[in-house]
Amino acid sequence: MRILRTPESRFDALPDFPFTPRRIEVEPGLELAWVEDGPPTAAPVLCLHGEPSWSFLYRKLIPILARAGHRVIAPDLIGFGRSDKPAAREDYTYQRHLDWLSAFIERLDLREITLVCQDWGGLLGLRLVAEHEDRFARVVAANTFLPTGDLPMPRAFFRWREASQTIADFDVGSIVSKGCVTPLTPEVKAAYDAPFPDDTYKAGARVFPLLVPATPEDPATPANRAAWEKLSAFKKPFLTAFSDQDPITRGAEAFLQAAIPGAEGQPHTTLTGGGHFLQEDVGEALAKVVVDFIAR
Repeated sequence: MRILRTPESRFDALPDFPFTPRRIEVEPGLELAWVEDGPPTAAPVLCLHGEPSWSFLYRKLIPILARAGHRVIAPDLIGFGRSDKPAAREDYTYQRHLDWLSAFIERLDLREITLVCQDWGGLLGLRLVAEHEDRFARVVAANTFLPTGDLPMPRAFFRWREASQTIADFDVGSIVSKGCVTPLTPEVKAAYDAPFPDDTYKAGARVFPLLVPATPEDPATPANRAAWEKLSAFKKPFLTAFSDQDPITRGAEAFLQAAIPGAEGQPHTTLTGGGHFLQEDVGEALAKVVVDFIAR
């Protein structure tokens, strides 16, 4: 497996992201990067990003959660951010992403985790919860779902999946900006572009949309169905905090609330003014939701 690593100089001018990166090997020769803040002995809040962002997405939440006394951990998925990037698309599978994240939480020995997940952060994070329930204390699901291909996906997803394979210039900063209600500044767009010096670094970002189980025949469908069997018995606190302007995941929060026992009686919320990347549009409000949820 040929592995690329983004030069650290690409991250020199990140706005509002002063955190020192850390790295850990999740399989021989492959390193995952993460940032963290807050008391190192506190219970962790694990913030999982999705496609095609990286831990920079959580920069508005991290200091608020840390000031509230939580150890905030925001990893970069393999292929994104400062993490290593296998160069071939075939090196990325749903299961391998899950294995890499599982190795990460096991090697840091994270326990009593509060999961905060959005987009692919939920496709992976909810699988982690199902398969490592003993490590998780609660979940905050934001603009995400765990698909099996048994229910129809929204047309907006299929338009995005086609575009991800056909557009010549996979401009990550512009893609994230289009998923926000308020367009990003040039400096923030550049920060989202930073992990990808050129298209050779974007194999993971390009292939992610193809890994979403959109039909019952998808290779990941059996494992996701098995995860749903466990989630349907998950009684720990489970909160949905979706935004009001996301065409990709709209309506999924109602399904999660009905299907997961731990969602009953929780203060589910819809955050006004947020697009798909609600951490950008309403990050401070989402952070307050998480802080209040843990305190409750």
